[in-house]
Amino acid sequence: MESISLIVGIVIVLAFGALILAFATRKRNPKKGKQKSRAQIIRDSNRKLSADPHNPDGLIPLGDLYFNEQAWDKAYPLYETMMSIAPAHKEIDPFTASLRQGICALKLNKLPECFKGLGAAYTINSQSFDVNYYIGLACYKNNEFDKGVPCMKKAIMLRPEAPGLTTMLGLALYKGKHYKECLSYLKKGLDENPENKEVLYAMADAMNESGYGDKAMKVFMHLRADPEFGASSCLAAGLNHFRAGQVDKALQDFEIGLKHQNVPQDIAIELRYRYANACFSMKQISRGLTALNEIQSMSPNYKDVPQLIARYQELSQNKNLQTYLMSSSSDYVSLCRRIVSVYYQKKAFTKILDIGVNPDCVEVTLNVEFPRSEEVHIFRFYRTTGSTGELYVRDFHSKIMESKVDKGVCFTAGVFSEEARRYVEGRPIDLVEKEALIKLLKKVDMA
Repeated sequence: MESISLIVGIVIVLAFGALILAFATRKRNPKKGKQKSRAQIIRDSNRKLSADPHNPDGLIPLGDLYFNEQAWDKAYPLYETMMSIAPAHKEIDPFTASLRQGICALKLNKLPECFKGLGAAYTINSQSFDVNYYIGLACYKNNEFDKGVPCMKKAIMLRPEAPGLTTMLGLALYKGKHYKECLSYLKKGLDENPENKEVLYAMADAMNESGYGDKAMKVFMHLRADPEFGASSCLAAGLNHFRAGQVDKALQDFEIGLKHQNVPQDIAIELRYRYANACFSMKQISRGLTALNEIQSMSPNYKDVPQLIARYQELSQNKNLQTYLMSSSSDYVSLCRRIVSVYYQKKAFTKILDIGVNPDCVEVTLNVEFPRSEEVHIFRFYRTTGSTGELYVRDFHSKIMESKVDKGVCFTAGVFSEEARRYVEGRPIDLVEKEALIKLLKKVDMA
């Protein structure tokens, strides 16, 4: 019993001594016993920095505080200073100072400044996840997508589970026009967040550009009503429908797109341009002209809008010219017959012998009885409004020679080139350009 009492007494004495030692140590070194409050850190750091702006004991704790609080505007100048003086102060870690300077600059949208810090950090440690991630993000924000992709890929290798990184890489590849490569990353990003409409639209557009138009169309049609990506989706869907010859569906797509509010101007103008062309294909000239006039008020020299306005204003005032340029094959052939009938007026009696409808022209062969002679002529009609060249006229001359007819008359809704005009000199061919054609079309009305 005495030995047990002795042992207990020794334990109590040792414990009491330990308490006294701990209390004495805490008195000598209060920093280890209690962390400084936020106010104390700010007060002590500012006091030291007011005496010496380059004092690491002031810069480091204050920088840590503001960086952890995400007070980027306050942390940025501190790390800018630390990065510049790090070579002369071993207390400052140059990698941390450079990385955090870059991150703060990026958060403040100071893109040129952020590359300075991030680049320096990359030189020190190119295998850091944070360095590669933030360089990739900075390049993305600066629209330097191809430059950012390698860093994003390295960041994914270092930390595959990092949220949002796969999505950013997919969008960077998409915006860099690497459409096939971006698809797998965008799909993973969509798996992470199925509600991300930007990723959904980008994936549809990338599929469309990669030859998966059917799959893309399902997404575009789904997104047509979306307030942010609806207008772009309507434009894409309309273009696909138009190329497929489904002009009525294309017109509906463009109409839905034009109903959206707050659409970027380039999309709004292109929607109107495509809508106008779809209207013209459907022979809705007045609606198409309205859209073109709206474009001209927004962007006066957009594509060929001034020329289209001039052309379709003229067409709106001339029904026969509309038929000549825009009507179905049967109506067009019927008009060609009527032109032939008024071409010679009272100078001769004509009788149509044959009509040939070719992919690029219509030919009418007729017998012409003049008061003192009788001849066979061929009329060839081109619907083009541009310049008809010498090769077309040569081909027509060959047809005249093969058919052994007396004369040919060649029509165009545009003009003939100088070479074509020179070629017919001395040959039995008359050329009828737009101005003369319009005069004949007026005679058709009178007849």
